[in-house]
Amino acid sequence: MSSDLPAPLRLAADRLMQGVSRRDMAERASAISTRYRAGGTSAGVVGSDADATAYVLTRLPATYAACARVFEEAAERAPGFEPASLLDAGAGPGGAGWAALEAWPCLRQATLLDSNRAFLDMAATLAADGPPPLREAELRKGDLTAPADWPQADLVVASYALAEIAPAKQAATVSALWASTEGMLVLVEPGTPAGYARILAARETLIAAGGAILAPCPHNQACPLVAPDWCHFSQRLARSRDHRLAKGAEVPFEDEKFSYLVVARPGVQVLAPTPRVLAPPHMAKPGIDLKLCTLDGRAEATFVPRRDKPAYAIARRLDWGDALPGE
Repeated sequence: MSSDLPAPLRLAADRLMQGVSRRDMAERASAISTRYRAGGTSAGVVGSDADATAYVLTRLPATYAACARVFEEAAERAPGFEPASLLDAGAGPGGAGWAALEAWPCLRQATLLDSNRAFLDMAATLAADGPPPLREAELRKGDLTAPADWPQADLVVASYALAEIAPAKQAATVSALWASTEGMLVLVEPGTPAGYARILAARETLIAAGGAILAPCPHNQACPLVAPDWCHFSQRLARSRDHRLAKGAEVPFEDEKFSYLVVARPGVQVLAPTPRVLAPPHMAKPGIDLKLCTLDGRAEATFVPRRDKPAYAIARRLDWGDALPGE
């Protein structure tokens, strides 16, 4: 599954830039980034169509890429899972819905929930010529910290959303998301120590509620990582010319760091778990060093010697975040 925006979404994003000052977009993008880093939420950071356009230009490609990577993993872990309905909670401009549809073309109905009207309007604009589930999606204005009549859905997603919720309220939001989940819940957060801490807290809540952890953990035991280490992964994506200009960047690519969690209801059929690679493999002449999260809940350093040709052939194809092949 590609990390690039689907063609209809890319074209819709390009149309937003017609007749728009690139300098203004760059200034808005910088201001948005500064306010987010200072602890602002989207309700206070993105207040207009122009702000939403700047967000789409600078952040949508990366958040889409991270979600696409996570959904691809979720689909591989549960190959028989065929969701018909989606609830995208804290949807922003709707990027997660596009990534979900790429992973699960069987989706037929979507609800986008967000407290920011500018984001919901932007999601509708981007989906105007998109696939029917997104073009006809229900756009619902709502506060994630005040669960109400959220719809039930086979697939529930909250990407880059928990960061905007006060720590004391996050567990209640996660519980409400789980209550809306009929099949699979996916959480994606920035790949920072703080983002990992939110994922870890949500993991504890969901295990206590009876959820089965599908990924990235190959077990339901306590996370074996100890600070300053934390569980996160990376997805590389290409930057367009406008993307580079808005960010003041010269390199043609970006590495989006993210932490995530995929949790399933007991009725979802999943493949047997296998150890997961927790860091970039280190290749040297004697062989390959791997850091693995194991089935028994340990973080383990493993060396695969070059002379073990069958094992080495497998190890050399592994990358950061990959699960080892099953038997």
